[in-house]
Amino acid sequence: MAMPFELEIEIVTEGKEKRLNDNNFQLLKEGYHLYPLNTPLKVKRFLDHNPVGEGVIYKMELSDGITTIQYKLTTLHTTN
Repeated sequence: MAMPFELEIEIVTEGKEKRLNDNNFQLLKEGYHLYPLNTPLKVKRFLDHNPVGEGVIYKMELSDGITTIQYKLTTLHTTN
């Protein structure tokens, strides 16, 4: 059985990110999404918004139709 997935080039949080500690966050996305690991990516709240910063994904898990990523926010352009 095929497993559909999306290849992502930026982190879009839709306000659903959870702070783990300091500048480390976790984000759960419905469906299967593939992200580049250990590579700076733009972080946006919504797809059509300007980036709020840059982050580096250091952990990604695909399980039961959910993608979980953990990333470190390395640059912040705005506080809100």
